[in-house]
Amino acid sequence: MDLSKLGSGDRLLLAAIDLISERGYNGVTTQEIASKAKVSEITLFRHFGNKQNLLETALDRHHYAQEMKKLFDERLVWNLEEDLMMVSKTYHEIMNRNRKLIQISTKDEFQLPGFKERIQQHPLQLLEFLANYLKMMEDKGKVIKTDYKMAAFTFMMAQYGAFVNDLDTKINYPDISLDSFIRESVKVFAKGLTP
Repeated sequence: MDLSKLGSGDRLLLAAIDLISERGYNGVTTQEIASKAKVSEITLFRHFGNKQNLLETALDRHHYAQEMKKLFDERLVWNLEEDLMMVSKTYHEIMNRNRKLIQISTKDEFQLPGFKERIQQHPLQLLEFLANYLKMMEDKGKVIKTDYKMAAFTFMMAQYGAFVNDLDTKINYPDISLDSFIRESVKVFAKGLTP
C-alpha cells in the first residue's frame, strides 16, 4: 500500500501494525513507527499520545464490529443460508485484511492493560448481532427454536477456527480451501436450523 497517499494518522496506524506484527510490541519504538510512517515522533505523540493508544486506535479502526453491524442493519435478505454465507464471507474478508492485527492480538507475550478486553468487544458484538438475527428468523418461522446465543457462538467458532488454522502457515489442511469450508459449513449449519 502506498502510505504517501494517506494522512499522517492513518500512516502511523498502518506502520505500527506492520512493525509490531513483525517484531512484537516491545521490539518497536515510537521513533521507528514514526520513521516508517514518514512523520516525526512528535506527530505520533500529538495524534495518539503513546504507543499503546496508537495500537488501541488501530484495533478500533481496523476490526470488524462496525462493518458487521452495517451488514446486519442493511444487507440481510432473510434467507438463512444466503445471510450466513454473506456473514461468513464478510467475516473472513475482514479477518484476512486485518491478519497482522490479529497476529499481534493473539501473541501470548502481548499483555497491555485492557487490550485483551478491548479485542473481545468485537466478537461479543458479532455474537449479539448473530443471536438477535437467529431469534428474528425464528419469529418469522424460518429457524427452529433453539438457544440462539449458543447457535451463534457455534457458528462463530467454526469460522474463527478456520481463520486461525490458516493464520500462520496456510498449510495445515492444504486440500481444503477456505471457500469450500465456508460453503459447506454454512450449508450444514443452515440445514440444522431450518424447520
